[in-house]
Formats: sequence, structure tokens, C-alpha cells
Amino acid sequence: MQYQITGKHIDIGDSLQSHVKTSVDEVIEKFAGRPTDANVVFSKSGNEFVCETVIHLSTGMTTQARGHAHEIYASFESSCEKIEKQLRRYKRRLKDHHRERPVELSEAASYILASSDEPDAAEPESLQPMIIAEMEATIPSLSVGEAVMQMELAGAPVLVFRNEKQSTGVNVVYRRDDGNIGWIDPK
Repeated sequence: MQYQITGKHIDIGDSLQSHVKTSVDEVIEKFAGRPTDANVVFSKSGNEFVCETVIHLSTGMTTQARGHAHEIYASFESSCEKIEKQLRRYKRRLKDHHRERPVELSEAASYILASSDEPDAAEPESLQPMIIAEMEATIPSLSVGEAVMQMELAGAPVLVFRNEKQSTGVNVVYRRDDGNIGWIDPK
């Protein structure tokens, strides 16, 4: 497993790095088993330390958490507890714990479009939006339940995925304003 442990304007000592590695290893070994990499970033916000932890698993799932505390070790422990809770829920929700199926990923283009922040802005000359950024994105092949789980664990409002039960088309799960989950399945 690859670790990237960094600090924003904070010196991270060797003892903190070894503590992070052993703690993350224990949590991953207990619940997930197949991690690929972990990214832990420490920063200071006012008088509190903030620890942001992101762990990528070989199944395509990404789990992330943020912890706040007045001491740097306590901020990591808070973040680690949240990661552990997410992975425990993920493992509990899986029906087949021994399935060795890697998630298939498809390539897609991702664009960031410019928006007008002014409510009374004049209509543009062309209806073509201005593209600010163009990036590559991956679309995982998941079941609907796994997609909802992935969206909840990532804290994202929407997730685009390829339904593993269908051979063509993409599906979307999203959080509705009423708190329920919506699923778009084009036919």
C-alpha cells in the first residue's frame, strides 16, 4: 500500500507518520483487505488541527473523512474512527464478502463549464457554454446498491456509473432534496 502523509504548513514528524501507517493498516486489514493507496493531509485551522484522510480500495471504492481536534494526534484519531465506521458499514452491506471481482472502469471526458454569477446577466451571443477545464474521468461498472454505497461513503451528491447488469449506457444515482436517493436508468 502506498502512503502519502503530508502537512500544509506543518512539519510532520516520523513518529506521527509511523502512527498513521500502523493505524490505517489495522483498520484496512480489519475491514477491507485490499487497499491501493492512502492520502493523509494535516493542516491547521485557527487553533484546531484538521486531518483529511482519503483511502482508495482495489474495488474502486474511495472512502474519505475529516477530523478536527486541538491536538494533531486526536485529529487523526477522529478521522480514522470515521473511516473505520464507513468501512464497517460498507462491509456489512456487501452480500458476498468473498467476491474477488475488480471493478471495471470506463474512460470518459469531464468538463467544467463557466456560469454567470450575475442574475441579470445578458444572454450570451452563442448558446454554446464556455469550457473552463477539460479532464479525464473514470466511470465504474457497479450494481445500483454498490453505486449508492459509493456515493454515500464519498459524501457526493451524485454518482455516474455503468450498471453491471446492462451492457450499454450509463446510470446516475443522486440525492434528492427530500433526502431520498434517485436513480436514473435510461432505456
